[in-house]
Amino acid sequence: MPTLDRVDDDSTNGDSEEPRKRPSRRTVTLIVAPIIILVICGWIGDASAAYLVDHHPVWLIALNARNRNLLLVTNYVDSAPYYIVGTIRLLLSDPLFYILGYLYGDAGVKWMESKAPTYGKLLRSAERFFSIAAYPLVFLAPNNFICLFAGAAGMPLRAFFAVNVAGTVFRLWLIRRFGEAFDGPIDDVVGWIGDNRGILLVISIALVLLSVALEAKRGETEVSALAHLDDELEEIDDELDHVDDTTSGPDGPPRSPNGGAERAPNPTERRGD
Repeated sequence: MPTLDRVDDDSTNGDSEEPRKRPSRRTVTLIVAPIIILVICGWIGDASAAYLVDHHPVWLIALNARNRNLLLVTNYVDSAPYYIVGTIRLLLSDPLFYILGYLYGDAGVKWMESKAPTYGKLLRSAERFFSIAAYPLVFLAPNNFICLFAGAAGMPLRAFFAVNVAGTVFRLWLIRRFGEAFDGPIDDVVGWIGDNRGILLVISIALVLLSVALEAKRGETEVSALAHLDDELEEIDDELDHVDDTTSGPDGPPRSPNGGAERAPNPTERRGD
């Protein structure tokens, strides 16, 4: 896999510089395969939450570290496993989406927008806001979209990890404190789940299956979309290259490693703006 700590050779004349190759299918597969595994783990966690929440709470957050799961188990898990498992689980997908954004730039962002049309406007707003508040966004909301934006914008890898880890630990700490403040109501909810475990398990399993079935009916599930990611990214990248070629002409800007315009010196500036 190509290293992210690469430095462009500024001594090369811009007129003779050749665009670097796109990432290989093998590289994309190595990135996407773990994401697919994490998606499936999330489904399993959602389906079995009613059983795991008080029987195996650490397994619940290992499978799916949603805020609600973290809150429900916080008073049933010691600090060390809570922070260690929670931090690792929350961070697992972040560098993968960062790398996708780094390798594909605007093509990765457009792919993400196409897979979340309902949130398209929100994503575009977040993208615009990212150029002026990249580090606070990575700290406060390091979701898949924001991590992909960070890679596409060229945020330095070390800075990304430092802010991401700090924000994740802060999030866990905040949920922990909230859980301590409302331990009584949380115990009541967990107790109610235990009393109605059977029916809740049936409902949660049915909801997960229904969600996957509805996605399949619309033409593509989250897993199948990821499985075809390399083809779709190449198609979008070709379209962007065609637009660049028709708008910039032969004397246009030098090409970046991703096939688009060269990165801006500001590491948090969006390319193509």
